[in-house]
Amino acid sequence: MTYVVKRGDTIAKVALANKMRPFDLVYYNPSLLNEKDYIQPGTILQLPLKEDQKRLSFETEYGPTDLEKDLKILEKSGVHVSQCGQSVMGKPLYECKIGTGPRHVFYSGGWHANEAHTSKLLMKFLDVLSSVNEQNQEVYGYPVVDILKKITLTVVPMVNPDGIELVEQGIYPEHSFYEEVIEINKGQRRFDHWSSNIRGVDLNHQWPAGWELEAEESPQKPWSRHYSGPAPLSEPEAIAIYNLTKKYDFHYVLAFHSQGQVIYWGYRGYEPKESEEMVKKLSLASSYTPIHTADSDGGYKDWFILHTGRPGFTIEIGNGQNPLPNEAFAEIWSNNIGLALEGLTL
Repeated sequence: MTYVVKRGDTIAKVALANKMRPFDLVYYNPSLLNEKDYIQPGTILQLPLKEDQKRLSFETEYGPTDLEKDLKILEKSGVHVSQCGQSVMGKPLYECKIGTGPRHVFYSGGWHANEAHTSKLLMKFLDVLSSVNEQNQEVYGYPVVDILKKITLTVVPMVNPDGIELVEQGIYPEHSFYEEVIEINKGQRRFDHWSSNIRGVDLNHQWPAGWELEAEESPQKPWSRHYSGPAPLSEPEAIAIYNLTKKYDFHYVLAFHSQGQVIYWGYRGYEPKESEEMVKKLSLASSYTPIHTADSDGGYKDWFILHTGRPGFTIEIGNGQNPLPNEAFAEIWSNNIGLALEGLTL
């Protein structure tokens, strides 16, 4: 958050107006010598994000019910929310739009059942964007109001709500896919390893970009991960993203996954030349390592590059073993807020 010093301002006045201590204002601005220092008109001061702007909570697991509750809050701050499809179990898939510009950008997360931190990241990002946009402020040096006049950002924060709920709450006899899930999981009742949708299809192996190659090397029946499905785009979640991509004709896309702290940016040489320069900017904003090609096919990013000839990126947030623990979110946020903001300016 930033504040531009006006005539008559002092450190104490600015601190009081922003509900903080003068000491904290000095702490966030190393250029200030002490609480009695002068501040001149036009000086830009850094402020911590106000507590009343942290409207959403991300301290625990994050599932479809949390998403539904938080989307209602975001709608009140100017984020346009609508349904773009549904899951196998009929849960809504939501698209969130912010910005009015002609350049259309797409962020997506929650593709894999044990990667809910990607949904947390995108929801918190939308919360910050809408907060600073309402108050005509910058965030970490990015002029959000100006950026959102140049681009329209579409976000699907949770592509796989059925799978995420399974990982976080487990299975029980009343569950409509109880028998199928137990069979796929070979009778085991823990689902930390599960990344597929509720009927055992990996939503990021569903795409007509080398799908046959990926399918040959993956499980041949429903599985907790990597099963490509009976055909490309067989799952309603993948179909929803496909239709959304066709509808908005995005200029470029960022798909968030975990883990690895890398950014995949190419697909078999079909990516445009500007992709390499764009990924360098994302890397510098996050400290994540650019890697040209993942050792796989059939991904959404792969299909987008192949189908449109435009840039697409897969960002692997965090590091460790999925599902990453709740305490990992601090590192994920600190390394990805800059990347997410930079992604709006590519």
